[in-house]
Amino acid sequence: MRFIIDSVYLLLAAAITPTVLYRMARYKRYRSGWPNRFGKIARKDPALKKCIWLHAVSLGEVNAARSIVKELEKRFPNFEIVISVTTDTGFARATTVFGQNHKVFYFPLDFSTIMRRAFRGIQPAICILMELEVWPNFVLIADKLKTPVVVVNGRLTNRSFSRYKKIKSLAKEMFKRLSLVLAQTDEYAQRFIEIGCRPQRVSVTGSLKYDTAQITDKVDGADTLAEQLNLRTQNSKLKTRLWVAGATGPGEEEIILDVYKQLIEQKQFEDLRLAIVPRKPERFNEVADLIKRDGFELIRYSEIKKNATEPRQLWSGNPQSTEDTEKKIINHNSSIINVILGDTMGDLRKFYSLASIIFAGRSLVPMGGSDIIEAAALGKCTIFGPSIHNFQQTADAILAAQAGIMVKDKQDLLDTMQKCLAEPSFTEKIAHNGQNVIRENQGATKKTIDQIATLLDD
Repeated sequence: MRFIIDSVYLLLAAAITPTVLYRMARYKRYRSGWPNRFGKIARKDPALKKCIWLHAVSLGEVNAARSIVKELEKRFPNFEIVISVTTDTGFARATTVFGQNHKVFYFPLDFSTIMRRAFRGIQPAICILMELEVWPNFVLIADKLKTPVVVVNGRLTNRSFSRYKKIKSLAKEMFKRLSLVLAQTDEYAQRFIEIGCRPQRVSVTGSLKYDTAQITDKVDGADTLAEQLNLRTQNSKLKTRLWVAGATGPGEEEIILDVYKQLIEQKQFEDLRLAIVPRKPERFNEVADLIKRDGFELIRYSEIKKNATEPRQLWSGNPQSTEDTEKKIINHNSSIINVILGDTMGDLRKFYSLASIIFAGRSLVPMGGSDIIEAAALGKCTIFGPSIHNFQQTADAILAAQAGIMVKDKQDLLDTMQKCLAEPSFTEKIAHNGQNVIRENQGATKKTIDQIATLLDD
């Protein structure tokens, strides 16, 4: 089995190597973590005999893992927790959130020799996989070592489910070896069983993202962002309305810009400003060029942040100049420019907190949507398109509670934006319902930890 799997991996590696090399050169991706990817991993505190290995693929999974890691620290203080990721954005976020207390590393390539080396270095007592991310050699080696493997916050989207059904024999060999699958919904649980999980090992615990969502109207750093973008008056009230299009995908920005252009041509909406935050960092320059081609003057937030940090370095060591420095930072870009490009990492939530209305991207194009829980938790009227299958359970709950709005196309988005902007009471009701949905669906973390505890001997 392993020989066949490794042979398939070699063929795939040969096919994708040119793409990887191009992205390394063009977008500076995949340049870090290669020792980890080849299985060279040293635990942060090897004196501890027991270890929990948690894997979170990218940014979304890392954020969802926050409540789990926090509870694992409380319940199992004698265990070392190590956290692996796959993407560069996931690594950056995991380092920020967990790096001070836990080892963070890139997930090893799933070749049998590499994965065996990783298991020798980590020696986990249990492996926890966020959402899905089940790899054949990983599971086979864990099974041979009698190391429990648990999928938490488990979900199988339509796309993933369809793919696994095409390789049902291999899928069954993997999934029947899982010790536990803790699914978000009954539908996802049934899908895991259909592709090979043992029914008695599958249960429904709900979505962890509801637990990690912070129900608040205040976000650290948002006031500074508002001042930098000249969004507030002197009494700290918002003086313009802000529409934030977050985690957008290719082909979506054109739609957003066209709708925005039609909105600000109407006198009642002429104060509206737009912030676009693309999902992929490598698209920042592409989207900046698109905004300019559409005839808009542009602020790039990365430039504001750069101007904000450089003066601090120039005046460092002179405490009397701090106030002057802050004024220079705020006033440097004080002119009103309607379109803002959020071309930095880790600031989307700040943009969301300042928004009058949020559009969750990758949903008007066939990309499966973006997480809408965070926007709802911030008490914002949230709009998304019909391509939301990656977050279907959340979308269904949001729509059922009238806590968000699904639009089918560009014209529907324009009509909806006009209604939301013209009827503040309608917008406020949507936002209020969104926070209620988050509260009503919390509690998955405790259920998940209770299940994991049955497999750990502290």
